[in-house]
Amino acid sequence: MKKLVKFGFLALISFLLLAACSSQDEEVNSSSAGDLVPQGAGQIETHSATENTESTEGQQTEVGFEMSGESIEEAANVPQEEQAAILEAFSTYIEAFNEEDIDTYMSVISSEPKGFSYETEHQFVKDTFEQYDTERIAEDVTIINYTEQEAQVYANIGINLAQSSTGGKASSSGRQVTVFAKEDGNWLVTSVYFIRD
Repeated sequence: MKKLVKFGFLALISFLLLAACSSQDEEVNSSSAGDLVPQGAGQIETHSATENTESTEGQQTEVGFEMSGESIEEAANVPQEEQAAILEAFSTYIEAFNEEDIDTYMSVISSEPKGFSYETEHQFVKDTFEQYDTERIAEDVTIINYTEQEAQVYANIGINLAQSSTGGKASSSGRQVTVFAKEDGNWLVTSVYFIRD
């Protein structure tokens, strides 16, 4: 069985705290934002970043990306209107987190995500905003897979994290595929796949 790197994006924040103490390149595996290992309390499992999953239409799709330096190809079949809507949802997902706007951030999260728990994500985002100053930088944002009900958005992500109480800082970067599902006419985040560089 293929294993995957699948979690709500906020699991990465805990990873950054662990990564600051580690010199090895590691990948995070967590089924939700609540499946986090407290700082210094355990080891991170390593896995592949691809998985065959069942799409919202019941078809098998592959989610993920190569770890080698191959170029990322844009999906050719994305209607212009849908492309704009998907990229706007991704932009909102990144910007609302950076602005610590929990209501806007949660508005682009699926109420029934496949990769994490909505309620746990909400609580973790709230706790994160109270304890950390964070910045996510997305570059090379590309829609790499598209159907009428699902879109996969690739981006190179940089993360800067500062703990408010101690001033401690950590930075990391990696490659991410954010999977969006179309729900009631809106593109919402349903799962996230990330590999740290």
